[in-house]
Amino acid sequence: MSRYTATTADDLQAMLAEIGVASVDELFDAIPEPLRLTRQLDLPEGQPEQAVYAHLRDLAARNVSAEDEISFLGAGMYDHYVPALIDMLMSRSEFLTPYTPYQPEISQGGLQAMFEYQTAISELTGLPVSNASVYEGPSAVASAAYLAKLANGKGKVVVSRGVHPHSRETLRTYAHGFGAEVVEVGLRDAVTDPEAWAGAIDGEVSAVIFQQPNFLGAVEDAQALAEAAKLGGAGGGQGAAGGEAPTDSAVVIGAYDPIPLGILRPPGECGVDVAVGEGQPLGKRLDFGGPSFGFFAATEAYLRRMPGRIAGETHDVDGRRGFVLTLQTREQHIRREKATSNICTAQALNALGGVVYLTWLGRRGLVELGELLLQRTAYARAALTAIDGVELLHEQPVVREFAVRLPVETVGEVERIAARCQERGVNPGYALGLDYDEYADGLLVALTEQRSREEIDRLAATLAGALAQTREEVAA
Repeated sequence: MSRYTATTADDLQAMLAEIGVASVDELFDAIPEPLRLTRQLDLPEGQPEQAVYAHLRDLAARNVSAEDEISFLGAGMYDHYVPALIDMLMSRSEFLTPYTPYQPEISQGGLQAMFEYQTAISELTGLPVSNASVYEGPSAVASAAYLAKLANGKGKVVVSRGVHPHSRETLRTYAHGFGAEVVEVGLRDAVTDPEAWAGAIDGEVSAVIFQQPNFLGAVEDAQALAEAAKLGGAGGGQGAAGGEAPTDSAVVIGAYDPIPLGILRPPGECGVDVAVGEGQPLGKRLDFGGPSFGFFAATEAYLRRMPGRIAGETHDVDGRRGFVLTLQTREQHIRREKATSNICTAQALNALGGVVYLTWLGRRGLVELGELLLQRTAYARAALTAIDGVELLHEQPVVREFAVRLPVETVGEVERIAARCQERGVNPGYALGLDYDEYADGLLVALTEQRSREEIDRLAATLAGALAQTREEVAA
């Protein structure tokens, strides 16, 4: 028996006898035989703890963190500075250890943190209602599409090709489950093709989804996309139960990077009905991809269909301020036939880090951060396009991320050039051809406040050197 398992063989037999079965195998009789594994797991022999630790250390050494190289990777996850204040507060036991606050009388701190987080997200997006977070950005996009399907009963979702590839993939998976057709609209000059967008929207469209800025870093005309959806999606549909939400037009869903919202018009001012996004840039380290959290905000019309849970402010019988779980749409809390969400928990601890980060940064700090990213991104664009053979993939306005074309033909060549840069301690960005066949020569470069002008200059010099080495090899 493992030293981490307190159960002895005698304990096991006693439990089996109490249940009324003769063996552990008998517990699984209800599982059809073809679905059972009839052999032992193919695992190596056990090793002493010291040997296992050494092996895991060797595996970990293969990884390279953003602290070990100068990283210009982005594509949805960004190397922002995380102040020590966030870890300090998130590590406090009253936030770190509790689960869902079923008993509000003993969960006031957690509930207040949720309420403050919701308030911050509402202010950030310009939308009146926010939930207490969801898992991450892609599932937030898919959940918003499901909300639209519930609200108007229509069966088609229109999504821009500028939306993150992972979000589009998650959307298709969810849509298969709730019986919706996903129609993808292409890009023109690196932004959503306005004519194709308008042409795809008809009376059967449940929701339209775009990303701001889009995956190529380009700033979309959010208001124009929303207006086109409102005009083109009129009519049809079954109507929303109870009349809570409008049914005469498609639900406009915007997937937003939260950091640029310090300088871009918020979704609430652009006609967006539901704003979602990835919360990792708000005080979360990259941590090799997770965990993070997703944010979800909407107009009041969709309040009762939002996934997850919403914390609310109230007063007790003595007039004292208090907090409760006001709305919960998952079946664990309400009757299954009334449930509109299968989200069985939220990322409350990570969301706490998000509201601490926004509070630490402040209103003016968020604006200053956005302005800094604008300046450094413009500097980086100029530095990279000064390299022989490198040109902009598009000339649309950008905030913190932009794309260039390298003088190569395949995504494999882009990856090899990137690998050569990494050998020199610089990760130049993301190979766009991994997700977009039409941009096989594309490199997506991201900036954060961690990247100085000196590091941008080093990126340009390193990329130029890698390209020169490639040319020499081809010539040889």
